[in-house]
Amino acid sequence: MRIGGLASGMDIDQLVKDLMKAERMPLDKMYQKKQILEWQRDDYREMNSLLLSLRNEMFNMRLSSNYRVRNATSSNESKVTATASSVAGTASYTITEVKQLAEAASKVSTSAISDGTKIDTSKGLYEIQGDFANSNFNWQQGSVESQTITASEQGSSFQLSLKSGAKIKLGEAANMVVKVDGKAYTVVTSGTPNTGEVLIDESGNLTFGDTIQKGSTIKVHYMTDVRIDDEKTLSEATNVIQLQKGSIVDGSLTLDIDGTTYTNVGNEIQDASGTKVGTIDLNTGKITMDNTISEGSVIKATYQQNYFTFGITTYNEKGEAVNEKFAIQGNESLNTVINKVNSSDAGVTMFYDSFSDKLTITRTETGNFNGTEADPEIVISGAFLNDVLHFNGAAEIGGKNAIFTINGLETERTSNTFSISGVTFTLKDTFTTADPSVTIAISNDADKVVENIKAFVEKYNETIEKIQQKISEERYRDYLPLTEEQKEAMSEKQIELWEEKAKSGLLRRDSILSSALSELRYDAYQPVTNDAISSKYNQLVSIGITTSPNYLDGGKLIIDEAKLKAAIEEDPESVEALFNSSGTDESEKGVVQRMYDTITNAMDKINERAGKSTSALNTYTIGKNLEDLEDRIDAFERRLVDIENRYWRQFTVMETAIQRMNEQSMYLMQQFGMGF
Repeated sequence: MRIGGLASGMDIDQLVKDLMKAERMPLDKMYQKKQILEWQRDDYREMNSLLLSLRNEMFNMRLSSNYRVRNATSSNESKVTATASSVAGTASYTITEVKQLAEAASKVSTSAISDGTKIDTSKGLYEIQGDFANSNFNWQQGSVESQTITASEQGSSFQLSLKSGAKIKLGEAANMVVKVDGKAYTVVTSGTPNTGEVLIDESGNLTFGDTIQKGSTIKVHYMTDVRIDDEKTLSEATNVIQLQKGSIVDGSLTLDIDGTTYTNVGNEIQDASGTKVGTIDLNTGKITMDNTISEGSVIKATYQQNYFTFGITTYNEKGEAVNEKFAIQGNESLNTVINKVNSSDAGVTMFYDSFSDKLTITRTETGNFNGTEADPEIVISGAFLNDVLHFNGAAEIGGKNAIFTINGLETERTSNTFSISGVTFTLKDTFTTADPSVTIAISNDADKVVENIKAFVEKYNETIEKIQQKISEERYRDYLPLTEEQKEAMSEKQIELWEEKAKSGLLRRDSILSSALSELRYDAYQPVTNDAISSKYNQLVSIGITTSPNYLDGGKLIIDEAKLKAAIEEDPESVEALFNSSGTDESEKGVVQRMYDTITNAMDKINERAGKSTSALNTYTIGKNLEDLEDRIDAFERRLVDIENRYWRQFTVMETAIQRMNEQSMYLMQQFGMGF
C-alpha cells in the first residue's frame, strides 16, 4: 500500500491514476479491438450455423424419397389395403383371389388344469402342486444355475465357476442351454464336439466344436447336483438366515454356523443330537433360529432344490428348428413360467385364461414354417406341458400361409402383410374369382411432393433473409466497446443499448457471405442439362419457382404452387432430376446439388476465418489476430506497471526533497527565533 503527499500535501495517488489513465488509452483501444474481433467471430459462427442447418435440409432434398412420394389406392379396402415406398414404380396390381389368409399356429389345453379350486398363478408351483388336476411335474433335485462368460481370448475351451463340492448333472445335458452371442449350441457329454456342439463335463469344462472369438458372450444355463451358497459373514447379530434359493428338498440342508453343523428334518432345524434349534420355510428358504447368532459369525449352506424342465421347438423362416429349453425352480409361479416362455427366442405367446382354466400357446408369427401344413409348427416336450398343463394330444390349429393370385400369378406368403417391388400389401379377407377383383393403383402423390419442396424453399428463404439482414446492418463506428470504467458509470439498460449498436454491422458487406448469396442466386437461375431431365423442365422457373424481383430480398424464391404441381404430375422424373441430379460438370448438377456445394464452400471459408467453437486460436485468421492482440496486451500491461512504478518513484523523490526543505525551514526558523 502506497501513501503519498504527506510532505507536499498533494493527492499523489490521484495524480498517478490520472497520469496512468492517459497512459492506458492505447491499452483500452487494444481491448476494444479484441472485443470487436470476438463479436465478429461469433457473428460468423452464427451465420455458419444457419448455413449448416440449410445444408442439412439440402442433404435431405438430395434424397429421392422427397420426390417419389407414392400413393397407393385400393378398389376395396375391406379386402386388400396397400402402402407404397419411394422405390415403388407407378403401376397397377390386380388381385383376383385370396384363397386363405395366413394364420398363426396355436395349441390349447385339452381340459381344465385345476383340481377343483382354480390355481393361484402367483404362488410357487411346488407349494401348490396338489391344486393341479395332474401333478406329474417330474420333479428333479439339484440346483438350477446360470453363468455368463466373456471370452477374454479367442479359443474353444472355457471353464464354468463351480463351488467346491458341486458337480454338473450330466444326465440333464439335454435340458441345458449354451448360447454364444445368441447362437444356440447342442450340449454333449462325450466324444469330440462337432461344429455347433459343446462338450461339458461334471467339473464345468466347456469345449466347443467351433472357435469362439475374443469378446464373445457365452451364456450357460445348467444344473448341478447341489447348491452351495456364498459364504456369508454376519454384519450384525440376527436369528434369521435367508438361503439364496427356494423350494428346498426336505432333508438336503447342511447348515454350518462357525463350524457347528445343523441339518433339517421337515421344517425343523436340528443340531447333531437331533434337538430342534430353529425352523425353515422350505418354499422360500428362510431360516429362523431359536437363538440369536452373534455378529461376525460365518454362515455356510449346502442343499438341493426342487425343479423341473420342459422344451418348446418352433421353426424360423428358413425352416430351421429353434429349440428353447426351460428349467423351472419349485418356488417359481405359473406367471413366472409364462413370462419366461414369452420372453424366450421360441417366438410364441403363452397365457392362462382363468375363466376356462386353460392355457394357450400361439406363434407370434403367422404362416407355415415347417414343411407342409400337416407338420406341427409348435412341438412341446416335458411332463409339465404335456401332463400338468394338458397340452398332450392338443390339436394344432392355424399355421397357414396366405394364398392369393396377383396379376395372374398364384403365390403364398407367411404373413398377410408383405411387400412386392416397394409396395406393401395387407390382405384383410378372402374372396374368390367369382367376386370382383381388387385393384391397387400406385401413383405419385404430387401434393406431398409440393409440401416437401415448399418446406425446403421456406428454409432457404429464412436463411437468405437472415444473412441479407446481417450483411446490410448499419455500422455505428462511434459506438466502440465499453471499457470497464465506462460500464461502471452506466445502467444495465444503457449498456445493453450501447452494445447493440457497437455489435451492429460487423459483417456489413462481408465478401464471403455476399459472394455466397450471389452464387446461390446463380445456382437457382442456371438451367440443368443432362439426359435425365426434359428440356421443358430444366429450370426452376419452368416449374413455377422464381426469384424475388426485389433485390433487397437477396434472392428469395417464390413458388407458384399450381404450376409446380402440374409439372410434378406431368413429369415427376424431370422435376426430381432438376433438384438432385449429379454430374461431373456444374451444368449437369441439379439445383440442390449446386447449392449444397456452394454452401459447403462458404462454410469452409468462414471456418478458415472464424473457426469453430472447438478450434484453437492459431488455426483460423481471427484467432491468430486475437492471439497477437493478447500478446501485445500482455506486453503493454507489463509496460504500464513499469510506468506506474516510475511515477511513484519520481513523486517519492519529490516528497523526500520537500520533506528536507521543510526540515531546513523549521531549523532556520528555530535558529532565528532563538536570536530574538
